[in-house]
Amino acid sequence: MEKQRVVYLDNAATTPITNEAYREMIDAYGKIYGNASSLYKAGRDADEMLAAARAKVAKAIGASPSEIYFTSGGSESNNWAIKGIARANRNKGNHIITSTIEHPSVLESCKALEKEGFKITYIPVDEMGLIKYSEIVKAIGPDTILISIMSANNEVGTIQPIKAIAELAKANDVIFHTDAVQAIGAIDFDVKDIGISALSLSAHKFGGPKGVGALYVKKGVKIESLINGGNQERGKRAGTENVPAIVGMGRAIEDATSNIEENNKQLKSIRRYFLRQVSELIHNIELNGHPTQRLQNNISISFEGAEGEAILMMLDREGVYVSTGSACASGSLEPSHVLLAMGKDVETAASTVRFTLGNSTTKEDVDYALGKLKKIVKKLRSISAIRIYKNKVEL
Repeated sequence: MEKQRVVYLDNAATTPITNEAYREMIDAYGKIYGNASSLYKAGRDADEMLAAARAKVAKAIGASPSEIYFTSGGSESNNWAIKGIARANRNKGNHIITSTIEHPSVLESCKALEKEGFKITYIPVDEMGLIKYSEIVKAIGPDTILISIMSANNEVGTIQPIKAIAELAKANDVIFHTDAVQAIGAIDFDVKDIGISALSLSAHKFGGPKGVGALYVKKGVKIESLINGGNQERGKRAGTENVPAIVGMGRAIEDATSNIEENNKQLKSIRRYFLRQVSELIHNIELNGHPTQRLQNNISISFEGAEGEAILMMLDREGVYVSTGSACASGSLEPSHVLLAMGKDVETAASTVRFTLGNSTTKEDVDYALGKLKKIVKKLRSISAIRIYKNKVEL
């Protein structure tokens, strides 16, 4: 029996670990086994590897190594940034500004702070998923202490004007945090130039291992610890550091951020090919997100008259891996909060599939995936009660 082809188109959920990061992790697991907090040589060796990885993460975003704190991933980094900054600066005010399309780890952190008496303003977005900047301007008040807006949306790929928001925050003496989990490796970052106060990142989104991330906190920004118990991470984040995973993250971010322009050029070419082919093969589809101000690997499409979850499961049987939205929301029966915030109705949100390309995605992969997709959508529409009227895709 011929082996089934596998086409992975869910790189926004997680990326395959790179060979280079994997090899360096294996060396760290096998050769450097000491606790980085121990004073003997094996511990000092581990601490040196930790310092080298910290320097790589810092360099990738234009920060100083002393401003980088290692975490278990993007969700912890977001929780720590929002809760830690809010609690540490409560003497200045109790108002936080975020958006309606943030990652659940940001939205749930804000909900938790509301129970502590903080006031949260959720800024709306337009139909392309772009933050309404004028609404942020109107929302800022004398008690505003934090603005948290993601750099790029994980579901539809829209890139936000974070430099303009950072400048607005600075002008009003407000701390600015950005969830850059989807953007690292896709967008050039210089936290000093942009004016970012805190930034969250996660290794498995740019070719590193799962379970490790980092939080950048600008020198001078007050932040309370989220995890207490030890003196690791300069007394800010207790717990023995996962040295091999951190080493893998250091190598992965170094590689990802050194080839952004080349990678984006390749991804843009494949993305255009995907959109051209899918619009020819399947009618009555709608592309979600901003047409140009977007991540080059993200393709979110609503297939009128076909359920996204059914498309996903049927593609899975054909060896094609996609998603219907955020991986952190998988299993939820609720429609995408991002698409609803963009003004989509429940039916459109439920008919949406997210395809996210990787650096190794080929035209042959696209052809195979779309060949299966065409048959699946046709079959689902044939049994759907919804009638199809027009083609909505715009390239």
